[in-house]
Amino acid sequence: MAATDGRRLNELAARLADHLGPGGLLTGAEVGARAEAWGSTGSCQALAIARPATTAEVAAVLSHCNDAGLAVVPYGGGTGLVQGAIASAGELLLSLERLRGPPDIDPLGRTAVVHAGVALQEMQQAADEAEFLFPLDLGARGSATIGGNISTNAGGNRVIRFGMMREMVLGLEAVLADGTVVTSMNRMLKNNAGYDLKQLFIGSEGTLGVVTRAVLRLREKPLSQNLALVAAPSFAAVMRMLKLADRALGGQLSAFEVMWREFYEIVTTPPARNKPPLAQGSPYYVLIESLGGNEAADRHHFEEMLGSLFDERAISDAVIADSRAHYESLWTIRDSVEELLRFGPPLMFDVSLPIAAMEEYVRGVREQLERQFPGNRCVVWGHVGDSNLHVWISTALPVTESRAAVEHVVYSPLRAVEGSISAEHGIGVEKRSHLGLSRSGAEIGLMRELKSRLDPRGILNPGKIFA
Repeated sequence: MAATDGRRLNELAARLADHLGPGGLLTGAEVGARAEAWGSTGSCQALAIARPATTAEVAAVLSHCNDAGLAVVPYGGGTGLVQGAIASAGELLLSLERLRGPPDIDPLGRTAVVHAGVALQEMQQAADEAEFLFPLDLGARGSATIGGNISTNAGGNRVIRFGMMREMVLGLEAVLADGTVVTSMNRMLKNNAGYDLKQLFIGSEGTLGVVTRAVLRLREKPLSQNLALVAAPSFAAVMRMLKLADRALGGQLSAFEVMWREFYEIVTTPPARNKPPLAQGSPYYVLIESLGGNEAADRHHFEEMLGSLFDERAISDAVIADSRAHYESLWTIRDSVEELLRFGPPLMFDVSLPIAAMEEYVRGVREQLERQFPGNRCVVWGHVGDSNLHVWISTALPVTESRAAVEHVVYSPLRAVEGSISAEHGIGVEKRSHLGLSRSGAEIGLMRELKSRLDPRGILNPGKIFA
């Protein structure tokens, strides 16, 4: 649009007043009062914030913005880490925070119909109260929304057993850039009638459409839940442990989370609030979780599995959660990522690579970092059972000065091992210049073609995934 920002805002407010109602459109100081993103010290720079409460209102917002050529940035819980939901000046932030309501659970079909603005933790609690499990779980569960989880294909702590968010979505409803509502609320596990259109929107980071509702697959609530924190003497032992535990638990392994020594020591040393349940100093610490259907038998089976790991010298020490509070305290250690922020703003990476290549990859990254940035801090942990590592790096230089060189150190080795620059966080703005390391020219070309067909005016989350 060629009009000034003030004129744009006046036109937008006039067109949407009848659709959004009181509080539906925020402007001026109300916009600036909002944070730009998780971990950012800046405030929201959007032209305005639209807060639709229904799918019809989302459609009206997108239709008007498409006609006017005004860029729209969909916004969920604001917990993303790749700048995928940041609106710049002159763009409209489309917040789904009012698109809420209690999940509608079908106990016979084992499904839940849920609006995009519902927080992940709300969905988990609703499923639990209905004697089911919604298995997606991640540290930002209290803020992250179902719509955001779908648009980024969220992963989290239990991918090894239940898969990514993609495996939990049976159907969804999405609004295209021109306001067209595509309702594909399939409730069945099997539906092979033509193209699976929901897949276009899962993981597309709001660039192809805005998810408003979804049909989610629920699982039966586990009757047993066992968790152990173990210490491992080497990465070879970690790999052996994964194979032995998965085989011994017979399909019950639900999480396999590995913490390198530096991570464990930071989150269990004051001023961190966690106390070390196992002595510090081991090279690796692993959380092993199993979910089953027989409390007594599963506990015995779990303890036998740990005993076999000792016999195989895959672990050197272990502690088993003996109460709900103990269980939560062990998981808190893994989730205490905010403790890393006390060393200054880090560069955060979320990569995927074959498990067998991880030890050499981490060694190579650290050696290269030490050559270029002596005294840096490189902290590693992740969902190793899912081939996913999180790498946080702090150097003596400001992030703006070190970013390009550090990104090269972290990303460039991935090509040789056919790894991915993004395991679960998406591309957003931060990773778009590196997309070619993980996707071929033909793949990126097809992505661009899909974008141009579904959003010909380019209004939906412009500049994300690729420029």
